[in-house]
Amino acid sequence: MTHSGIDIFQILGNAGWMVKFVLFLLLFFSVTSWTIIIIKWRYIYRAFHDSAVFTDYFWKSRDLASAFNKAKELTACPMARIFRIGYVELKKTSQAGRGAAGAAGDEAMPSMTGRISGADNVKRALRRAITSETTRMTQMVPFLATTGNTTPFIGLFGTVWGIMSSFHSIGQQGSASLAVVAPGISEALIATAAGLAVAIPAVIAFNFFMQKIRVVESELISFSADFLNIIERDILAGSVK
Repeated sequence: MTHSGIDIFQILGNAGWMVKFVLFLLLFFSVTSWTIIIIKWRYIYRAFHDSAVFTDYFWKSRDLASAFNKAKELTACPMARIFRIGYVELKKTSQAGRGAAGAAGDEAMPSMTGRISGADNVKRALRRAITSETTRMTQMVPFLATTGNTTPFIGLFGTVWGIMSSFHSIGQQGSASLAVVAPGISEALIATAAGLAVAIPAVIAFNFFMQKIRVVESELISFSADFLNIIERDILAGSVK
């Protein structure tokens, strides 16, 4: 590749072993970062799309069972997973309450205290599920921050090393002409440019993903609160009957 008379491959071929190692390390960070960016972009895009689909279906469904069947279809939807965990916990507590009432010879519904305790169990299950989903969404994203923070310094290290080698060559040859100094410095500066080229997309992607993850987390918390309100409303309605 030649740009403005500069042959990049020729410069890289003439670079020292340390500069080449630094460039190889930067290549590793770049490939890994772009892989994470592609994976996370697809995951978050699908999370937003499926969450919108499930939320619309949830509020239109007549009962929780039909919403649960829809949630099982949306395997990549964080909100659907949250609902499934809460619904399963609700069924467990309801069955346990009815079993306890039957063992006591009481044909009535479980007591108000037991039903409120069941709602608390659902609340804890939803809280754990939100934490789990947040952890799932943020997996691998911190590597982008690490890339953005470290690769400029890695590139700078390669530049400093290359300049040191250039001055060492000047001392050995006893000449300080521009023809002697310029090639070594140009080789060294490539490392800094490469470090910045790797860091800038990583930092942009990290900020973008963290902002989207905060939005999804906020939506999960809001949905969890709405789900709990529905459960508590049904408990109060049941206690009146």
